[in-house]
Amino acid sequence: MELKRRLDPKIILIGLYVVFLIIYVAIGLRPAEATKYEIDGKLDIPSIGLMSDVTKLTLTGGKLESPNEIVGSYSTSNNKILLIGHSTTVFHNLNQIKLNDTIYYDHQNYKVTNIEVKEKSAIHMREILNAEDNKTIVLMTCAGTLFQNGDATHRLIITAVSE
Repeated sequence: MELKRRLDPKIILIGLYVVFLIIYVAIGLRPAEATKYEIDGKLDIPSIGLMSDVTKLTLTGGKLESPNEIVGSYSTSNNKILLIGHSTTVFHNLNQIKLNDTIYYDHQNYKVTNIEVKEKSAIHMREILNAEDNKTIVLMTCAGTLFQNGDATHRLIITAVSE
């Protein structure tokens, strides 16, 4: 009489797990690591439910590269800061902000004084970054028609002055 040997289901599961683990490590199916930014501050706009960390940006090749999930800041003067973010992530509801809304940034309260949409080609960064007498923040994100490369035809520009 011949004995047939059956494999224990636990052994099969362990074997499959080990094989999957080897494949997982070998072909790089590890979870993507989140980009680590040096956090410089917090931005809070209660009227639209926006709260985000902020990291300082540097000009690289004449461009500011916005982080994907948080806000980036850039300044050339003490009294004016540009805050940028993607309209598809962190600034997805920035278009809902209204005049006189309060913005909290860097332990300071700001009141929205101007909201405008401009064609990208009509924007002059020197004007946006020019120093002001009062502490001012400018929030900017894509608007208008979005292109597949992540750019857009226009920019939403919101100016807020310290209270």
